[in-house]
Amino acid sequence: MADHTSGKLLVHLKSGKEKSLLRKHPWIFSGAIQAVEGNQAPGETVEVFSSKGEFLARGAYSPQSRIPVKVWTFREDEPVDESFFEEKIKQAMLLRKKIFSGKLPDAYRLVYAESDELPGLIVDLYGPYAVCQFTSAGTDRFKELISAILLRYAPEGVYERSDVDSRLKDGLELRTGLLCGKSFPDALPFMENGIRFTCRPKDGHKTGFYLDQRINRRLLMESAAGAEEVLNCFSYTGGFGLAALKGGARSVLNVDTSASALEIAAEQASMNGFSPDQFKTLQADVFQYLRSCRDSRKTFDLIILDPPKFAENFVHRERAARGYKDINLLAMKLLRPGGKLFTFSCSGAMDRDLFGKVVDSAAADAKVNFRITGYLSQGPDHPVSSAFPEGLYLKGISGIAL
Repeated sequence: MADHTSGKLLVHLKSGKEKSLLRKHPWIFSGAIQAVEGNQAPGETVEVFSSKGEFLARGAYSPQSRIPVKVWTFREDEPVDESFFEEKIKQAMLLRKKIFSGKLPDAYRLVYAESDELPGLIVDLYGPYAVCQFTSAGTDRFKELISAILLRYAPEGVYERSDVDSRLKDGLELRTGLLCGKSFPDALPFMENGIRFTCRPKDGHKTGFYLDQRINRRLLMESAAGAEEVLNCFSYTGGFGLAALKGGARSVLNVDTSASALEIAAEQASMNGFSPDQFKTLQADVFQYLRSCRDSRKTFDLIILDPPKFAENFVHRERAARGYKDINLLAMKLLRPGGKLFTFSCSGAMDRDLFGKVVDSAAADAKVNFRITGYLSQGPDHPVSSAFPEGLYLKGISGIAL
């Protein structure tokens, strides 16, 4: 029986609600909590006990969230202090060195939240610069401390991109700006798979670039040789389009609603020596453009579908499935015989099985003999803890229309 020392901030669980914690899952939902003791301000560290008074975990408290506690540690003898964060970030770096066999890429994810036992913290490194997201009350409370530690890994500067909706769930304001270090540049150049890219840390999506698609861009590059016409949908700054040209495709059309993203895409194409005839851009709604291609009987040798998140949570899964079905059905109809499709979902609420069924259904309705050649996922620097399967959010399928 644990000694409930006065002055500590305590959370007591209902009977039977400790099972997920015993499996090292780091979330405690509001419905699992029986009582709370002490004055817990958002982000403060609390100790969690079972209904029998047994110590279970120590975590960050967020009273406004439907997940009021996110676990820092399951060890009773491990305080949450400076040395705690130093060790967790050190272990995250050691893991990346193992992942990349000691040869770290120019840009990669250093800390992936729960999968690195730091819920609510995202850190991407671009050379000597770090771009971070503090998405929870717990990480926000330790922001200054964490930033100082990160300066050891990113000596030129640490920039915050905490402008994500998940902060609102914890009652936090959206924030961006320099946290420490020197002045932060608007653009961070780096190499990936032999391609020159530019991260836009201050105004780009996520931390300025989609690092999670690194492996899939390489796979696409290896599949693009001989493709006469490639369609890159929801292209953003053209990462997949550049990979296709690098792999030997003759021309790529990149379609996106953002004019500024397409401008950056064109700049990157020029940086890599590709002409406007090879790398084309079109500002348009992808759904409408796919329908116009269907109506005009336009076809392609290779199509990439990498849409934004269609489902924020499980409530929106059915609506999201219809959206994925629509774009995949249209794309299937635009593939030439032998044409290839790379299709993705970054919606965490869409599991692999459901996404696979959506693609299967699209092929059937399009009357396409579609052969799946690969199941795709996020890069290895976005690892998934076996105790936290929710860390797997990016699902993809590659295939050929016969």
